[in-house]
Amino acid sequence: QVQLAESGGGSVQTGGSLTLSCSASRFTDATYCMGWFRQGPGKEREGVAIFEGDGSTKYADSVKGRFTISTDNVKNTLYLQMNSLKPEDTAMYYCAATRWCPRSTLIFRESAYTYWGQGTQVTVSS
Repeated sequence: QVQLAESGGGSVQTGGSLTLSCSASRFTDATYCMGWFRQGPGKEREGVAIFEGDGSTKYADSVKGRFTISTDNVKNTLYLQMNSLKPEDTAMYYCAATRWCPRSTLIFRESAYTYWGQGTQVTVSS
């Protein structure tokens, strides 16, 4: 079992920045895939950024060039640096993890991830 806890959400204005953190209860080795999903008001949960065990990263088109996912294995923490935030980035952001990354066509599929955090709210005002 891996327990995940997000932090770092808040309210910012358009163009602002936030960094989300996700702390894992135990070490997640290179076999794990970890990532960030979000669910905006009235929307389905969607994948935002994934950090694969081999260190490669994948981003949703809507956040490419603005968001950066990274890890700090010493602290067993996953980060999401969010820059140039837009009102459409407003959502509850969730950290997720699974043993063995899904194939690329499923990398952003919610059902492919086993462990989930409780979420942290990000609100971007215009």
